[in-house]
Amino acid sequence: MGGPMSVNDPLPWIEPVCALIREAAAKDVPVIGHCLGGQLMSKALGGQITRNPVKEIGWSCAHGEDNTIARHWLGDFAGKSGTVFQWHGETFSIPTGATRLLANGYCANQMFVIGPHLGMQCHVEMTPEMIATWCEQWADEAIAVADLPSAQTPATMLAEISAKLPVMRQLSEQLYSVWIKGLAR
Repeated sequence: MGGPMSVNDPLPWIEPVCALIREAAAKDVPVIGHCLGGQLMSKALGGQITRNPVKEIGWSCAHGEDNTIARHWLGDFAGKSGTVFQWHGETFSIPTGATRLLANGYCANQMFVIGPHLGMQCHVEMTPEMIATWCEQWADEAIAVADLPSAQTPATMLAEISAKLPVMRQLSEQLYSVWIKGLAR
């Protein structure tokens, strides 16, 4: 799902996780990754993980690509903007053979697919409880960059849950319903 570490850190579990992702991809077993998970997927499939130009923290808007693959995964969100939640300072490149699904002005690669595999930089899985916990545990990080247009204070994130979460939930349900169908193969 996510975490404060970098995929580029010399942690003993990163390469075994990447190997597991490569093995699953080779066997066409659907893989899904959110934020750090999406970065691990990108790295495992040949992409690069780099510092994003700015930190993205809080609610943001991302624009859906409009092509056949994007329409399959995004449904009505293809070619349109949708709400996502962010908390990252690094980003991934799109691996060779993958298709970008979402982008925004602060992070060009918000989401990609390759076959039945879905990698996300953004967080569409969030619940009110998760947002509250993150805002409490990592408040200092958010406050330190809250003057950036790509970031929000914990108070703003929490205040916007009722307006933003239902919109994002529609996107997450669309994405997860397509991903789950890949498990039946």
